Amino acid sequence: MILAWQSHQREKRAVARALEVFLFAALASAFCILPVGAQAPFMTQNPSGRPEILRDVGIDQKLDQTIPLELTFHDEIGKTIRLQDFFGRKPVILTLVYYQCPMLCTQVLNGQLRAMKNITLDLGDQYEAVTVSIDPSERPILAEAKKMMYAGLYGRPSAMQGWHFLTGSQESIAQLARATGFRYAFDKASGQFAHASAIMVLTPQGKISRYFYGIQFPARDLRLALVEASEGKIGTPMDQILLFCYHYDPITGKYGLAIANLVRAAGLATVLGIGLMMFVLFRGENYSLAVKVKKGSAA
Repeated sequence: MILAWQSHQREKRAVARALEVFLFAALASAFCILPVGAQAPFMTQNPSGRPEILRDVGIDQKLDQTIPLELTFHDEIGKTIRLQDFFGRKPVILTLVYYQCPMLCTQVLNGQLRAMKNITLDLGDQYEAVTVSIDPSERPILAEAKKMMYAGLYGRPSAMQGWHFLTGSQESIAQLARATGFRYAFDKASGQFAHASAIMVLTPQGKISRYFYGIQFPARDLRLALVEASEGKIGTPMDQILLFCYHYDPITGKYGLAIANLVRAAGLATVLGIGLMMFVLFRGENYSLAVKVKKGSAA
């Protein structure tokens, strides 16, 4: 019995040792893939421990700031247009990506597509979407390919007229990026751009109204942002009620329950309820008194 137990313990130790060796080998091979002295893209470290390429990457919120609508870009067929061509009547979803991005930009556009498909507001009829490449080397043919794909996936008739994919010069791109607080950097070693992931909702006048971060954008939040940016010109009365109940948090880029508004609404409802109850009681007492007076007069 004791010998069997000792043998079992030796087997457990052997298995544990083998596992340690395997993990060590796996880690060693992972770090030895690159040649000596080589570094992975985006991983040059600065003293703070943050990758050097990411030092100037991020988003600085410019809420209520108006973007330069006079900037010129090229549309999907190469025609020169101004940003103001897409503003004036409807709110706009603005996205900064680049079309040959190997991963993140596609996820952002996919997330935007899912959110737009999950709201009843129609792209092209009630709002516009403008997607701008941050890579000045990209040409309209790439923008056209993206438009055909995403407008087709959106699947509503007005999508081709409502979703615009633009390319432009370094100067125009840089000015738009600065105006929206969108900071990015180009890594020469990998030939890729390091950038944040977000979409922005702008008013018809080109004023930045809301930022949404990440690659998943809640449909309810996007709808409320569009309704809010339009100043109630689109949406339903229920949207206005929801805007009263939900408050946009610029730190998280999400809509949350507005406790203060709910407390005020509950207080108002309480006052109205008490008033209604007093009215009914007083009316009942007056009616009873009138009946008594009438009976006394009859007697």
